[in-house]
Formats: sequence, C-alpha cells, structure tokens
Amino acid sequence: MLNKRFLFSAVIALLGAAPMFATGPSFEPDVTFKGSSLAGWHTVGQASWRAENGELIGTPQSGGAGWLMLDHSFQDVGMYADFRCTGGCETGALFRAEKTADGWKGIYVALTEPDTPSYSVTLDSAGKILTREKLRRGGGLIRVAPPANPNAPERRFNIPHFDVKLPFEMPDYKLRANEWNEIEFMYDANIVRAVLNDGREAGGVTDDNGYGPVALYVGGAGEVRFKNLAYADLGLRVRPADKTSSDFRRQQISDFYYSMTAAAADFNHDGNLDIVSGPYIYYGPDYTKRREIALAESTSPSTSFNEYWVEYAADFTGDGWPDVINVTYGGPGGGVYLYVNPKGENRRWEKYKVVPGVQSEIAMVADVDGSGQPAVVFMGNAYVSYAKPDPANPTAPWVIHNVSEQGYGVAHGIGVGDINGDGRMDILNMYGWWEQPAPGSNGPWKYHPEVFGRYGHGIAGGAVMAVYDVNGDGLNDVVTALDAHGWGMAWYEQKRDKQGNISFVQHMIMDDLGTAKENAGGVVFSEPHAATYADMNGDGIPDFIVGKRYWSHNADYLDPNPFGPAVLYWYKTVRDPKAPGGARFEPQFIDNHSGAGSTLLAVDLNKDGALDIVSGTKLGTVIFWGKPHGGEKADAKH
Repeated sequence: MLNKRFLFSAVIALLGAAPMFATGPSFEPDVTFKGSSLAGWHTVGQASWRAENGELIGTPQSGGAGWLMLDHSFQDVGMYADFRCTGGCETGALFRAEKTADGWKGIYVALTEPDTPSYSVTLDSAGKILTREKLRRGGGLIRVAPPANPNAPERRFNIPHFDVKLPFEMPDYKLRANEWNEIEFMYDANIVRAVLNDGREAGGVTDDNGYGPVALYVGGAGEVRFKNLAYADLGLRVRPADKTSSDFRRQQISDFYYSMTAAAADFNHDGNLDIVSGPYIYYGPDYTKRREIALAESTSPSTSFNEYWVEYAADFTGDGWPDVINVTYGGPGGGVYLYVNPKGENRRWEKYKVVPGVQSEIAMVADVDGSGQPAVVFMGNAYVSYAKPDPANPTAPWVIHNVSEQGYGVAHGIGVGDINGDGRMDILNMYGWWEQPAPGSNGPWKYHPEVFGRYGHGIAGGAVMAVYDVNGDGLNDVVTALDAHGWGMAWYEQKRDKQGNISFVQHMIMDDLGTAKENAGGVVFSEPHAATYADMNGDGIPDFIVGKRYWSHNADYLDPNPFGPAVLYWYKTVRDPKAPGGARFEPQFIDNHSGAGSTLLAVDLNKDGALDIVSGTKLGTVIFWGKPHGGEKADAKH
C-alpha cells in the first residue's frame, strides 16, 4: 500500500498546483512568540541574538556560529516559523538537544541546503558543530520507520509525462534566497519531517530517542530572522468531550474500521432501506443485525488501509435486486468490483472485477448519458472516465468511456452535473469540466479548464464536488473541498459573458487555522476527504455536507493536524444578495467524533421526511438520525 500511495501522490504532485502557501502552522500551538524579550531562551556559541517586535534575530560573530536554545525540553514536537536568511547566512533548527560530557548532541535540519536535509550532529561545549551524519530518508505513511534494510532494492518511480496544458502549474516550493520562507517541523517518534513553503515533506529517520530543547542556528555571514514562531508538544493529545448536535441522534452500527464509505438500498426486498458499509450489510429498520457480503476483517486504523474505499448500491445487473460496487484505489488491486445480490439467499455475494486501473480515491455513480442505467465515474490511467455494464453480460468487464485526454486524471475531487444547462451531465475535477457532447458523438468531451483545487504539502483536489445553483441566478455553481488531505473549501460562482462563455469566480468558505476568524462560522478543520450534497432543511436548496477524515494517511504527521477532532458538518446554503456572489454558507455542527471517510451518505432511512447521514470511517460506521422538520422557505427570489 505504501508504494502505491506514494506513486500516485507523486504523479499528482507533478501534474499541477495553485501557487498558494499556508498562512500559519497546521497545528494548534502551545506557544506563539510575539515579544521583544529572550526570556525563556538562552544562547550557546558565537552568535548574537535579540528579539524585536515578535522577531528572533541572529547574527554570527567573528566568523563563528551559534544557537538560540529554548529553556523547555521536548521529545515529540511541532514547530513552525517564517524565516529570512540574508547576506550568505546559514540556518537551521536543532531538536532533542542533549548535554553530553563534551557538549551537545541532537538532530539538526538544515534550512539553507538543498532539499532540507536532516543530520545527527554533535557539538562542542561552545556550540560548534563537530560531526554531522546525514539521516536516511523516511516518512510518508508511517509513524515509526523500521530499521534500514541494506538488501532492499532501490525504489524508483517512473512518473509518466503527458503533453496536456493544465490550468494551473505546480508552484516552486524551493528556498527563496534572501526572502521570507515558511518552515514547519514535525518530530514524532523516530521521524523528523520538514515542510518548506507548504511543499512536499523532507523526512529523516533516526535511532535517536532523545529528549531536550529545540534551538535555532545561525552561521556563515549576514543574519537570520524568524517570525511567527510557534511550537507545540506533540506528545500531549487532547480528546474533547464527545458531542452530537441536538438536531441528530447518533447510532453507532460498527465500532471497528471496516470501511470508509456507506451506501443504502433495500437489499432483501423487505420494504426497509439497508446500509452497506464495507463487507457488511446492516438491515433496517433498526440496523442492529448485519450479514457479510464478503469475508470481513477489521483493519488497524493507525497503520493500514482496507479495500473498501467507495461503495455504491444500485441494480447494476438489471435483475431487480440492488447490487453493490466497491471502488478500490491504486495499484494492481485497484479497480471497480461488483458484488452481485444473491436474491435473498443467506450467503456471501459473488464478486467480479469489472473495471481495472482506478487511480482516484473518489468516485461517483450517476446516469451519465441519460440511458437510465447507472455508471461509475472515476479516474484511471490518467483519464477522466466513466464505465457501464453491458446489460447482456453485466459481470463481464464494463465498457469504459474516456472523457478526457490522458493526463487530466487525478486522485482527488470528482463531480457530475449539468454545468452549461443543456440537459446533459458534465464531469468535473480540480482541473475544470468536460462538456458532454450531443448523443452519437465520439471521442473526448470538450474540455473547459478551471481551477477547482489547490495544493498543500504537495497534494491537491477535494472529494465529491457538488453542482447546483447556489445563489439562485439560474446557473449551476460548484461547491468543493480544495485539498482532501489539507485545508480549504470554496464555492465557485458561474458567470457568463455576452457570448455565453462560462467562467467561475471563487468564494472561500473555509481556509486553514491562520484564517479561522474569516472562515464561515469560524469553523476550520483539515482533511475534508468526503463530501456530499442534499437538501438538509427542506427549503428546496441543496446544502453541502463534509467532514474530516481522521488519520487520513494513518496515525502520522504526513498531513496537517491529523489528530484534530473528527468533526462532521453540514453547510446551509443561504441565498443572500448582500453576500459575495449572492450566497453564503452557514456551518451546522453534527458531531465531533466520527468525521468522514471517502464518501458520505445522506438519505431518509426511515421515511420520516428528515435526511439521515451515514458515515463509514476509521472510527467505525455511524448513523446520524435527522429530526423531522416542517421545511424552511426558500429566499423570496425563488
């Protein structure tokens, strides 16, 4: 799984990104330095340090070098700062600095060397670096790196290149000499991770299990300045008291990690909707009984991924009984698997691989071509595609229709909806939208480039992208998360010029921790890896439902704020002529200990007129029963 995920993340990283850096740390700091005093710090070595207006400023003396060392010690620590190194200075940060008989030892991350390398260093009593041993590379989807294997083959990735013009290019995350840069460190267990300018991490693995302060370094010539410096003890984790909104009743139907998805249908023809989540069907109306559709084995949520990424239920075989598809991401095992309903027989279901080579972590099911037959919309082999069964042989390989040219397929973010109002379904991802041609046309659909995503830590693109008329002007807009493994959510207002050409204007809904006060309702969370949309309050306007995937890339620090509360929200769409674009989104809290996986299900399970939400996650599968309402009047404009 590690190789597969690294490969696809690398492909995405090379394909493109919006040039936007974070606005602060991706963790909740214990301390943020804002003063003009060095209280709580001490100096070591031949450098002068001072504090001015929230900046820590270091200048080497007499051709030497020196450290500004915190008085407080840590083992696992997160640290963030903006820094500027001018006049030929060298700078970096030391972690787990421990006294030795002759001086100090610790782990040093060099900030003014290419690729931000990490070293095990020793210092003399005056702070001079005596030895530096470069750490082996490591990090990614693990918290604890295993011992080095000298016989392991070198890992090489052949990243394909496609001659396509993307609407936004990958920013240059490298060090900007003599200018301000941002750096974030996460030193946890035996991996130290450094992320320069919100780019890809540079990880180093050490056998050091030390404990000590952090220290800032300056050497060479010139001076270094650090500002907005913040740090937190990663060893102390806080779980807030569990809360569920009074508008919902929570029912946990599975306590274990079997799936990151859920779907609903009346699988046994008893008149009640049932839920499938991973290898189990949970039978309505009370969802206390369950049966396997496949052999069930729970997965460790902290170190592993299971095979149930995205599930949908529909009658794919045309026999009148709802079946299940599971879209599994990445590698030789990736693809669409069809589980055929055994029509009331109490046994596990037959399984068929009907689509190979899926690269997207998100997929949708829709009647794409107006035939009345469900199709799965996905991305594979760098194409944006959809696939349908042959009604005469639905368990045979499905017919794949490539909508885009090769090179536009990505792992995150996919949508289906009528963008141009011609009555035909179009398909979207973070690079724009593809216009469905009139029936009978062959070849790729017409491509309309747009920017519907952004990069953070080298990953971009959201989850299910909503297509509906947000502001009531008669044009369908787009609502989406921007980075499934990072921060951000926005809606894109559709505009048309006099010639009918379509463009979109971005309106931010939620950004990162640094902009929490400007976010809708002050809400902020990372990892918005699952979303859906539905009319939650009965006012006739769809709303956007989204949550945080807890431990999205396992229990490690590859992604921002992985241990933050696993929240789930629905965002009420409010048409407001005074708001930018004529609409705003009001976050409505649902729960803080469930979050979302890869998909969210909004459905009226018990037919009481209120939508219920089902979420399959690494924390189990949960139903949130909505309370009936009388409906709310839509804006008078409509």
